[in-house]
Amino acid sequence: MRKRSRYKLLMYFAGAGLITFAVMLVFNSKIRPSIPKKTPTPKELYDVISPSTYRFILNQPELCGKSPFLILMIPATLKDTEARTAIRRTWGQNGLISHLTILHLFVIGQPAQSDPVLQEHLEKESMEYGDIIQMDFVDSYQNLTIKTMMIMNWIATYCQGAQYAMKIDADIFLNVRYLVDYLHGQGESSRKDYITGSVIADAAPHRDSFNKWYISEDLYPDKWYPPYLSGAAYVFSTDLARKILQASRFVRPIPLEDVYVGLCLHVLGVKPVYATRFLRLRNLFEVRRLKYERCTFAKHIIVNGFNPQNLLRIWHDFQKSYSTC
Repeated sequence: MRKRSRYKLLMYFAGAGLITFAVMLVFNSKIRPSIPKKTPTPKELYDVISPSTYRFILNQPELCGKSPFLILMIPATLKDTEARTAIRRTWGQNGLISHLTILHLFVIGQPAQSDPVLQEHLEKESMEYGDIIQMDFVDSYQNLTIKTMMIMNWIATYCQGAQYAMKIDADIFLNVRYLVDYLHGQGESSRKDYITGSVIADAAPHRDSFNKWYISEDLYPDKWYPPYLSGAAYVFSTDLARKILQASRFVRPIPLEDVYVGLCLHVLGVKPVYATRFLRLRNLFEVRRLKYERCTFAKHIIVNGFNPQNLLRIWHDFQKSYSTC
């Protein structure tokens, strides 16, 4: 009787496994985007994202002279003074990990309307801290792809000696020590063509023109996006910066910067890696907002959705006690 029950149980799991496998085959064939043809983007479109189109207002070309382990590239705006201050006092502070060089850099454009007072303050801030670059593109949500390409260009030009780079938004909590431990654990496989974060593998373009993430069929005709990483934060080996720039010559610009990077990776044949632990049950790049709880945050690389006041409020407690978790 027991043998018969075991046989039925085995047959049940075998059947369930075959069904799951068949569903995955159908699903994967459905979402697989068309293989891109390497047709150069027309010059007038490529110029929109080409680094040669824009000039530096502020720059820090010597920042990476010591070949850091990690460079944190933080998109910000002219008005984000409080956010920059909070980051310098928390996860962006110098010497946070004594045996490694980790640097940070705020990447800023120009406001649509000139603000001489804010610009003067920014220039003074840049002189004091040496952690700001500014270029003359208009800082807007629609231009985040431009800003991301400027980040890639700066790394490829001035910071090739770094092992890793991280694009991370200014409203993020970053667990620097856990990130460092995670990268060390990846070994040699993460030194080339490596990019990790929260992977989105089944996204389709929004065709509703009232949607924040609307993309027209003329701009992107495929029904599915290739896998890409949430733009809140992702980490990559610095060799990818130059390769993504090269791939951008064959990818038509779209205003969704995270999807755009995914399209460039698709051209390169590079697959983004989901940052997980414990049999893939825990996403280490938490793009949702979570209520602060020390031991929960100690087991994540990032958590999304922090204003400067909240970040400063929790940081002291986290630094003091996270190792007890």
